[in-house]
Amino acid sequence: MHRAKAVADVDVTGDMPESAPVPALLRQDACLVVLGSRGLGGFGGLLLGSTAVQVAAHARCPVVVVRGERSGDVVVGVDGSAHSVEAIAFAFGEAQRLGAGVVAVTAGSQEDEAARALAESVAGWAERYPDVPVRRSVVRGHAARALVDAAADAALLVVGSRGAGGFRGMLLGSVSQGVLHHATCPVAIVRSP
Repeated sequence: MHRAKAVADVDVTGDMPESAPVPALLRQDACLVVLGSRGLGGFGGLLLGSTAVQVAAHARCPVVVVRGERSGDVVVGVDGSAHSVEAIAFAFGEAQRLGAGVVAVTAGSQEDEAARALAESVAGWAERYPDVPVRRSVVRGHAARALVDAAADAALLVVGSRGAGGFRGMLLGSVSQGVLHHATCPVAIVRSP
């Protein structure tokens, strides 16, 4: 059994609900849910248990699935939509907290257009967080694979989720599912409000 390590000015409490784990976690009034993972990883292996997948798909707050402790930059997936705005904000906040940089990644076939959209998406955040170095990367291919590759040495990989939340809402999109199952670093799924 792992124990939470107390950090200055952070209250740590525990609860042993008698219900199943997923509903119990989703009932919590939380600003962030943090879960562990299990599995071997890689595109041939399943990295997550069903609890982490279900909570990430239905939580109303950001969900972080932790896979070991890493140092490095925070990688964020940017698709130019309103859904990635929350992910970008989360990524910059975490990068500042960790003393890391941000690597903003987008997948696109029209490189000039994708690069311009990526630059516009992160410009305001770079101004708000002047101490956080930013690197932009436009890659070809499937977004999930590109993000997993870009985050191989990352402290955290952040993606937005278009799901509506709740049990009647959509499940995670293919990019969120792909990075949750195959990234080797911690992953944050940030849902748009």
